[in-house]
Amino acid sequence: MKQLVIAMFATLLTLGALTGCNTVGGFGQDVQKAGDKIEDAADR
Repeated sequence: MKQLVIAMFATLLTLGALTGCNTVGGFGQDVQKAGDKIEDAADR
């Protein structure tokens, strides 16, 4: 029983970490796009 609880906790922890990475990656892409638009506006 104890091993099952540990395995479930490890699985939840891993899923949480993977979800966090996807969120941060998406945020980085949004920031990059915003920076590109600012740079384009400055070039005009």
